[in-house]
Amino acid sequence: MRYALVIPDGAADRPIPELDDQTPLEAARMPALARLAREGEVLSAATVPEGFAPGSDVACLSVLGYDPATCYTGRAPLEAAAMGLTLADDQAVYRANTVTVEGDRMRDYSAGHIDTEQGREVIEYLAEHLDIPGAKLYAGVGYRHLCVVDGASGRVGETTPPHDILDEQIGEHLPRGGVAPLLVRIMDRTQSLLADCPINRERLAAGKPPVTQLWLWGGGVTPSLPSYADRYGLRGGLISAVDLLRGIATLAGLEVVPVPGATGYFDTDYAGKGRAALDCLARSEFVAVHVEAPDEAGHIADAQAKAQALEQIDRHILTPLVEEARRAGDLRMLVMPDHPTPVCVRTHTAEPVPACLWGPGLTASGPALFSERAIKDLGPVAGHTLVGRLTSRTMEG
Repeated sequence: MRYALVIPDGAADRPIPELDDQTPLEAARMPALARLAREGEVLSAATVPEGFAPGSDVACLSVLGYDPATCYTGRAPLEAAAMGLTLADDQAVYRANTVTVEGDRMRDYSAGHIDTEQGREVIEYLAEHLDIPGAKLYAGVGYRHLCVVDGASGRVGETTPPHDILDEQIGEHLPRGGVAPLLVRIMDRTQSLLADCPINRERLAAGKPPVTQLWLWGGGVTPSLPSYADRYGLRGGLISAVDLLRGIATLAGLEVVPVPGATGYFDTDYAGKGRAALDCLARSEFVAVHVEAPDEAGHIADAQAKAQALEQIDRHILTPLVEEARRAGDLRMLVMPDHPTPVCVRTHTAEPVPACLWGPGLTASGPALFSERAIKDLGPVAGHTLVGRLTSRTMEG
């Protein structure tokens, strides 16, 4: 048997007036997903354990079959694994977003979705001029970068994701506790360095938001995850443009499958991801396909873009997988968002999400629709148990 897990990041939502009070999952034309719902088992899945913030780090660990309550140490360490960074015992790593702050308010958590080339230029410029001992910057993808801080292990402190505070005053959300004074000092120093950065002059001339500073959040130390081979007896790969997911894959012993046109945004190569998924299944038993676009649409409150991204996922990823399943007869599928990113709040929430199990040997039951309303009266199951149900292996932790 082979297995495919499809993760439309942030796909779950709430009814939206401009979509005739439907959610994007209800409004989007998704015939392949509709078929899976009719023929499979639709469940309510709780991907964010009580007491945890509803971030993609926690929720994606859950979707991929790991209980965050037993293994979560922070978001940035997962991304560090994707970049091959090894932390010393006294170090912690933080996510460093390129952001746009106007006055004292967070205007853009991504500096206008800065592209990877310019994002790297910003980080290289800051790394060259940052004169704070014990802090080192590493360039990632787009607006997503890392800062390793000496002496922070065990003193990580509390931080706030910038996408949670859009249009709010940043002073109320600065790091606190632990090494917070050092983190604030780093952030302030990047602000002063970027005030006269040549890259920002180029961006302003092109009508793009400037990068006004780095925002540090999501810190932690390296976690330990059992491999998919040990946990599920599977070899396989993961497809994503996002370092967070690539890091989980690396720690789980999964192949990180490259797709040249994968961007982590609306313009990602959906068809390329679909082809890569089939290629992965041709040489192994498992593939996970993650698509960030619905989440990004939720953050910028674009309901139409969210529905369109879901349609692209259905057309170019779910449809080829269903066709392969029908051809070969040996493919099971699990479709599950990691968390909701409702357009009305522009950030992640912790409500249960719809999930669908489908394929040979799996029972068809539950509602015949894949939507938030279809699961509202169902008791949620723990999200981290569903990969075990997909593979017929019940796992703990």
